[in-house]
Amino acid sequence: MTAQRCADRELLDADQLAELTSALKPAMEVARTKADLKAALALRPGRRAVVMTMGALHEGHLTLVRKAKELADVVAVTDFVNPLQFAPNEDFDAYPRDLEADVALLADEGVDVVFAPSSDEMYPRDPLVRIDPGPVATMFEGVTRPTHFAGVLQVVTKLLMLTQPDIAIFGEKDAQQLALIRTLVDDLDIPVEIIGAPIARDDDGVARSSRNAYLSEAERAQARALVAALDAAEAAAASGEARDAAAVADVARASLAEAEGVRVDYVAAVDAGTYLPADAATSEIILALAAFVGPTRLIDNRRMTLGTEEDS
Repeated sequence: MTAQRCADRELLDADQLAELTSALKPAMEVARTKADLKAALALRPGRRAVVMTMGALHEGHLTLVRKAKELADVVAVTDFVNPLQFAPNEDFDAYPRDLEADVALLADEGVDVVFAPSSDEMYPRDPLVRIDPGPVATMFEGVTRPTHFAGVLQVVTKLLMLTQPDIAIFGEKDAQQLALIRTLVDDLDIPVEIIGAPIARDDDGVARSSRNAYLSEAERAQARALVAALDAAEAAAASGEARDAAAVADVARASLAEAEGVRVDYVAAVDAGTYLPADAATSEIILALAAFVGPTRLIDNRRMTLGTEEDS
């Protein structure tokens, strides 16, 4: 196909144009330094999306990549195990890493740029300026990992600055993290649109997670109790049986209490916008659960609209 024909789009149907555009697009590049990332992105104009990961990619990550490809011309994926979000008692060195396998998966998905820096590249020295994630970071997931979200927001801020995306895709499964990132972007006026991708679930309804691999066959069956609790709470809200956040949380808590092999960490109904604890007037909530199935800690959540006193 000649350059003249390329210039005249009327000679091309949609499939031919897509094929030509793909053929002219640079191959996926793996950038290991900030300078290489900047250069790689400069070669790829268009609406840009970023998906941030810590590697060890699985199908849940790939659903985020596919969402990004639907919404943007250029997709960058970061593959970086962030030391700042690990507490001293957590084994940063043991966190799974397989960059070669990650790159192969991302190439198959048609990703444009993979940014896989070293810790020294991202943090040449200990940061002197730190992000304070605020009060939400001390609740729920933050109770057992009090420094975690500060480290998350630090690296998210850096990666947004480095990749300069129009949109950033995060999974709704990590609902507290997503809420904090949205607050970060709003409060600091960072020019990026944060998009939440729906929770990826297996056929049995269990939310996909790398932690599911630790479940025995029996524990996997018991893990369905989390989604069953969310189903029960949502049904109670829809029927009017549970009209406020506290009542909805009670339904879920009671459902989990009856589940064999499940030990509840927390059940929380929070404001869907701020992630602060919901009150009787809150109509848009996220019902969030954390529970141990055997030794494995799992999380799940669901957004719900509740009736209010004014509705009666």
